[in-house]
Amino acid sequence: MLATSARLLGLLNLLSSRPSWTCAELARSLKVTDRTVRRDIARLRELGYSVDSEAGPWGGYRLRAGSRVPPLILDDEEALAVAVGLGEAALNRALGSDQAALSALLKLRQVLPRRIADRLGELDDALVLLPGARGSGVSPALLLELAAVCRRAERARLSYTDAEGRATVRDIDPYRLVHTGRLWYLVARDVARGQWRTFRADRVDRLQPTGRPADLSDPPDPAHLVSRNIANGPYPLSATIRLPVPLDQALRLVPATIGTHRPDGPDATLVDIGGVDADGMARYLLGLGTPLRVLAPDEVREALVRRAREMAQQNAGGSGAEAAGEPVIKAHPGP
Repeated sequence: MLATSARLLGLLNLLSSRPSWTCAELARSLKVTDRTVRRDIARLRELGYSVDSEAGPWGGYRLRAGSRVPPLILDDEEALAVAVGLGEAALNRALGSDQAALSALLKLRQVLPRRIADRLGELDDALVLLPGARGSGVSPALLLELAAVCRRAERARLSYTDAEGRATVRDIDPYRLVHTGRLWYLVARDVARGQWRTFRADRVDRLQPTGRPADLSDPPDPAHLVSRNIANGPYPLSATIRLPVPLDQALRLVPATIGTHRPDGPDATLVDIGGVDADGMARYLLGLGTPLRVLAPDEVREALVRRAREMAQQNAGGSGAEAAGEPVIKAHPGP
């Protein structure tokens, strides 16, 4: 028979798992007598938990919301899900401030059994957070599996479905997980191609560790690689612009999921942006509403100048020549 304290925790867990239990159901689940259940219910009431009871054959016990919170019992996957959720809430300030989420995460870590804490540590060691838009994620079980091979630096066989729906199987050397706030990406070296690649976690069909060490020589900046691939990967055209603002301000103007950023001195930032065509990129750049300089290519610079002149002419109220002399955004020749 379970010790009294452990049995009380089990009883609380059962009561909180569904609206109502009969005495016989609780006795069977806890493997005790009906009399023991009634005695334990009385102990819970003495401790301050509000347990309502109803007499009769259809009656039972119900845990009523009160001034005390019953102990929270989580399995391994639930603990991982809560930790990841609290971390994302702190990152994105989902509660208005990251302090509440960080405080809750710290308390959770302090009371977790070593077995679960070590598994969550695998996720921490392999995780890189990249600010971006919120959205869907991936199962905690797969995240834990991906994080584990990253932490162990173990080569794995990856079954993967790409954006075109093609299924492939390849050997990879896992390095880091990157979270954009919307999707998870695995940064790994494609062994056959000898190239560092990014793989969307939600497109991973299977991951099989090989037991062989990964070759992680000369690894990339994982956040930069994911940001660059998101910004420029599927687009036929890429442009480089210069914003006369520091890096932190440039990231607010052009998110990391739109462009790839690098400082150009203390007061300017170079940004690479991908797009479908020059005219569409010009519309996007005008929409930023800030001075900028298109460094390349010429077709994007010319499209931006043309659209700026058209906008000036439509809003000047004077002659076209006067309006053309005062474009909203100036696009300078390349360096």
